[in-house]
Amino acid sequence: MPIPTPPAARSILAPPAVAVTPQTPLGPQAAAPAPTPAAAWGLLLVLAAIWGTSFILMKKGLVVFSALELGACRVSVAALLLLPFALRQVGRVERTRFKWLALSGLVGTLLPAFLFAYAETRLASGLAGVLNALTAVFALLAGALLFGQRLTGARTLGVGLGLVGTVVLMGLGGAGAATTTTSAGNAWYGLYIVAATAGYGLSVNVIKYKLSGLTPLTVTAMLLLLIGGPALAYLLLGTSFVHKLAVVPGAWAAFGYIALLATMSTAVAMVLFNKLLQQSTALFASSSTYLIPIVALGLGALDGEAFNLWHAAGMAIILAGVFIIHRAR
Repeated sequence: MPIPTPPAARSILAPPAVAVTPQTPLGPQAAAPAPTPAAAWGLLLVLAAIWGTSFILMKKGLVVFSALELGACRVSVAALLLLPFALRQVGRVERTRFKWLALSGLVGTLLPAFLFAYAETRLASGLAGVLNALTAVFALLAGALLFGQRLTGARTLGVGLGLVGTVVLMGLGGAGAATTTTSAGNAWYGLYIVAATAGYGLSVNVIKYKLSGLTPLTVTAMLLLLIGGPALAYLLLGTSFVHKLAVVPGAWAAFGYIALLATMSTAVAMVLFNKLLQQSTALFASSSTYLIPIVALGLGALDGEAFNLWHAAGMAIILAGVFIIHRAR
């Protein structure tokens, strides 16, 4: 059910009293924010579970396919899944919104699909999940630098704790991917994830401020429509994806992992995330990335990746940061 658009708006860093879609930054005359609704917390946990599995799914897909093939396939499958809905909605979306949909799709979906896949050719899936927590930091910075949002000491402390926990996990859990024997030098591949999370941080602000009034499903379907065509064309014409499906043993199993990744972590999760953005703030929504390492590291450990008490300590610090970010006013 679409969430109604209120006549007045709230700040990206101030949780709304009800599930609303803001139009403009909060004015000085606005009332104090109410606590984030319980439904938003539920969505946060569901998203953390879904996105936490995406890193191990990428790892399985990379057994057969290259990073570029995986990224293009992920976006293409997600776009095809939502294509019928996108075609029904394309005439109902204002033309002025298309540039923002394209920007969000480019920096928040298309480029990260390639960057994460390439990073995981050298990084363990659990470490990739840890680095994903930087999304909340970039969401806060993008809001402050580009959308005039206010930074407070408490919010900065919460983000800082999240970063400290991330550093702990990186320093003590940076095992290499299955295709490598050591982790030395592989940490540089984390820069690809840093770039991807910067795109995520910009994208959540664009969705919150420039695409308000559109339903979560509409936003997701339309931005996938805009980026899905180029991704599919590249996949079919610029890679050996089809040839590998035909001749490489295990290719269909690897494609199954990518299809599951596209369905749950891209199509379904993006709809849920956009809904969460309407029910809360961009900073709160992006804090789901602080919970993702718990799932990612757990699944990585089951797949033979390193996990120890220091990982648990790092995750505890991250959760403390999430709590402070949520409670900060």
